[in-house]
Amino acid sequence: MPNETVLLTGLPTLLARRVADRLLASTDSRIVAVVRDKFLDEATAFRDELPEGQRERLTLLEGDAAAMDLGLSGLEYLRLAREVDVIHHTAQVTYMGVDEKAAELVNVRGAREALELARAADHLRLLVHYSTAYVSGDRRGVVLESELDEGQKPRNVVEGTKLRAEKLVQRATDVRSVVLRPSTIVGDSRTGEVDRLDGPYLLVLLLLTSPAEVALPFPTFPDAKMHLVPVDWVAAAAVAIANDPRAVGQTFHLVDPDPPTLRRVAEMLASATGRREPRGFIPANVARAILRAPGLDRIASSPRAFLDQLGTDVRFDARNAQALLSGTGLVVPAIESYVDALVQHVRTRLADGRRVREQAESEDPLS
Repeated sequence: MPNETVLLTGLPTLLARRVADRLLASTDSRIVAVVRDKFLDEATAFRDELPEGQRERLTLLEGDAAAMDLGLSGLEYLRLAREVDVIHHTAQVTYMGVDEKAAELVNVRGAREALELARAADHLRLLVHYSTAYVSGDRRGVVLESELDEGQKPRNVVEGTKLRAEKLVQRATDVRSVVLRPSTIVGDSRTGEVDRLDGPYLLVLLLLTSPAEVALPFPTFPDAKMHLVPVDWVAAAAVAIANDPRAVGQTFHLVDPDPPTLRRVAEMLASATGRREPRGFIPANVARAILRAPGLDRIASSPRAFLDQLGTDVRFDARNAQALLSGTGLVVPAIESYVDALVQHVRTRLADGRRVREQAESEDPLS
């Protein structure tokens, strides 16, 4: 939409950066990003690397998406309420090792604060709430985009708090909103870049740190489905959906409609890493012990959540998303097209001796 003012939360996470990239490249929008003090330098570096014409359309405001009035001064908050047209609320905690209090603060209170600003805004067109397909918890079978509270049991505090946050948004009938539910977000399909090496990256780490001649077993049943989507596609789909008037009031699964099996992904990863293809499988509890082996536990986090996802036979119906994205050219890239980029990014991080971010997760709205 032309000449809109967009509030963006979550910078400098990769998802927020890709949403900003897409907004700046495909619209004339002006972006106001609320950034915590500890991340201002990183957010400023991101802005400084933008093309000149885009750089001047991104304003950074020191604040906190999970604080009262977004941590802004009274004047800043009132001005934002007068100017904002769209809110892209990406700020969230998805780190599975986070404690419930911290997850509640960022995920639930953050959603509440976004809703409060939406209600205070003079002419808000849309609140875009970034949820997760895994609000489905331990449900099995087909999950529809129209379904939310179906008696499911969350498998961890992230799923529980994201479920409560989405309920807040769904029940706020006085706010024009859209809910986006991506499945497991992996790195950029072009660069491989990712915020944190967890989830499916545990497979890459296992392969890269194991002897080339050893054929590792699968960490669960090899025919389990892996619901993966690259972060740049999620951002592009999010912006396209937000700019479609038909989207208001709907929920969208941003997922691969034909997800690959663990076997297929492992075969591709083995080829990309120069390792033998996995053979056989081991029980999930044994796999968890392997993934906590010395070395891996220092660069990867919470393998249990990843194994729980693989062990839940679920399919996310995405007819709403497919209908709106039809004709836009935004088709989920096949993992074959970006697996080498993902592996190379992990290789680079390991070679550089860099470890996954270890800031206090209770304070860090990483996505």
